[in-house]
Amino acid sequence: MASLRFAALEKLADRIPNWQTPPSNKVSDFFGANVFNTEKMQEYLSKEAFRSVVNSSEKGIRMERKVADQVASSMKAWAMTKGITHYTHWFQPLTGRTAEKHDSFMEPLSNGRAIESFGGSALVQQEPDASSFPNGGIRNTFEARGYTAWDPTSPAFLIGKTLCIPTVFVSYTGEALDYKAPLLKSSAAVEKAALNVMKFFDKNVSRVVPTLGWEQEYFLVDSGLFNARPDLVMTGRTLFGHSSSKGQQLDDHYFGAISDRVMAFMQDFETEAHLLGIPVTTRHNEVAPNQFELAPMFEEVNIAVDHNQLIMDIMEKVGVKHNFHVLFHEKPFQGMNGSGKHNNWSLATDTGINLLSPGVNPKTNLRFLAFFVNTITAVHKYDDLMRATIATPGNDHRLGANEAPPAIISCFIGSQLSAVLDEVEKKVSKATLSPDEKTDLKLRIGKIPDIMLDNTDRNRTSPFAFTGNKFEFRAVGSSSNCASAMITLNTMMAEQLSRFKRDVDALIKKGEKKDDAIFFVIKNYIVESKRIRFEGDGYGNDWVIEAEKRGLKNVNTTPYALDFMITDSVKSLFKKHGVFSEIELEARYEIAQEFYRMKVQIESRCLQDMVLNQIIPATVEYQSMLVNNVLGLKEVFGAKFEEKCAGQLRIVEEIAERINFLQGKVEEMRQARKLANTIDDAADQAKSYCDNVFSCFDEIRYNIDKLEILVDNELWPVPKYREMLFTK
Repeated sequence: MASLRFAALEKLADRIPNWQTPPSNKVSDFFGANVFNTEKMQEYLSKEAFRSVVNSSEKGIRMERKVADQVASSMKAWAMTKGITHYTHWFQPLTGRTAEKHDSFMEPLSNGRAIESFGGSALVQQEPDASSFPNGGIRNTFEARGYTAWDPTSPAFLIGKTLCIPTVFVSYTGEALDYKAPLLKSSAAVEKAALNVMKFFDKNVSRVVPTLGWEQEYFLVDSGLFNARPDLVMTGRTLFGHSSSKGQQLDDHYFGAISDRVMAFMQDFETEAHLLGIPVTTRHNEVAPNQFELAPMFEEVNIAVDHNQLIMDIMEKVGVKHNFHVLFHEKPFQGMNGSGKHNNWSLATDTGINLLSPGVNPKTNLRFLAFFVNTITAVHKYDDLMRATIATPGNDHRLGANEAPPAIISCFIGSQLSAVLDEVEKKVSKATLSPDEKTDLKLRIGKIPDIMLDNTDRNRTSPFAFTGNKFEFRAVGSSSNCASAMITLNTMMAEQLSRFKRDVDALIKKGEKKDDAIFFVIKNYIVESKRIRFEGDGYGNDWVIEAEKRGLKNVNTTPYALDFMITDSVKSLFKKHGVFSEIELEARYEIAQEFYRMKVQIESRCLQDMVLNQIIPATVEYQSMLVNNVLGLKEVFGAKFEEKCAGQLRIVEEIAERINFLQGKVEEMRQARKLANTIDDAADQAKSYCDNVFSCFDEIRYNIDKLEILVDNELWPVPKYREMLFTK
């Protein structure tokens, strides 16, 4: 393996930027060229068919079969002008990534010839094997049938020679087996609730859609060095590795100049993204060496999620051309910043209003305050669910370390807005507001836009922070499907806004004026949700102590955090709004627990193999060289041997001790794994892996890292941190 390491390092010297020529110097010339968007639908579809697609997309009106046939024929005609030969239903199973099965347009005829065919039935529905994807016991292994069904709200697109049709994925009995179906349901739920609240402020609004702007962080590792690390190949992260003498302590990588080789990669995948209508606009170096970030413009949440899944696929494929491997793991390198996927969430109306952006007068700012406070209140009520939403084995390593937010869910809004809420709490009494009080209060909230101009600082330690016109869910992990966080935010907001409408209506019914009723309810929510607001440093132990006093949970591991998914209140929440049935929610809980167990199992087995097959043999080889050296020196120095060779002897002794420890700890880990595998319940098994198998990792890692600085560099079998993190 050492030879593989040095061969990879030799290749680094020959790597040159692989510049690709974009279709045009102006992105606007080719943006969305590979998307069957509104413009192309108008060109290829009849007016009747186009209206039907729009109505199906915006209003959920069922499309007639003849219209589906027209749409399918038009899609095929457009795709074939691009040289496309196949089509696929592109979906997002509970693996966390995308799936596709390609079928040819070609249909053989009886006379030995063939035609290109693509009808409405093929567009609307396919039947992949539902038992072969994670299903949490919804499907038996011998029951294969499942359905993918066209999502007309997300446009079809081209990848390579294939027409990709975004779809939902459901079981034969109708349960959702993907991320898209519940995301669409949650969006419909929050839209319904938000529209009801908007009747207090603007009756002309007919649509409210959740929006998402994601920020994707990632690491790049040279493909040769990646392939020389079995742990990176098998698990996506380094299971051991001594810290490089230089890491991120100089803060010289963040927003620094992007190397030519990396820039060539970025420009290449951005071109592919723009062809697919993904509005990627931002790129920069992140804090850790070889860590980067990209971000698009805000989009409707369903489209944004599709685009994030697409961009991850694109980046991996383009990376191969540039001899890079893209790491989406939340913590591929210990002691370095991890990678998150900040989810910037808001609500927007069809009249162009961001409901989390202050307006121009007291009236519009009262609307802002209503949606703002309701969001905070929803976080207060469903903080445990939010923690469960971001629980993954990779994110466990990231949360609470190296500039990542802690596992404790809290909400940051800034000192200025906190002062506004405090004033509302202070001035709004149980009695009816006097004219002067109402005027003073409205004048105060009328100043919110000015206040926010000065409230520009951000709290990077907050898992859920208000950043001017949106809430940023910063605790989401980089490898996660954004849909998971969005489903939770949409659904809990649907519930909270419904509650707000009921509470305001109840006060109006008692004789309160509308604005007074809104103020009273907002004031009550401000008081109710105070415990979730935190403006300080989330890294320190002081916050852990303070959070405990407030009743906020600090659950650091996934198997235990996932238990929040299946509480009675959460089951009721999702069932009430039609997002998940109890069966679907329990299935997802089981899938998440199984995923944790399998990830830790793979990591454990990989760590065991690397210790026994690589680390110990390389260390023994070096130890043998030292022993031979010591024996030679003994002959030279005679009686003075121990005095003259004390250093070598200490190294030999330390190596022997660490080898013994590693062998014993690896066997302990193997036995713990063996015992955990006998447990039938998925949750209990995951917890056993967490408590008894994963708990061995740190000690094994510590001893390997100590050996790394003892063993001859020429003998060390795998690439080191200093080699992987500073490639240009």
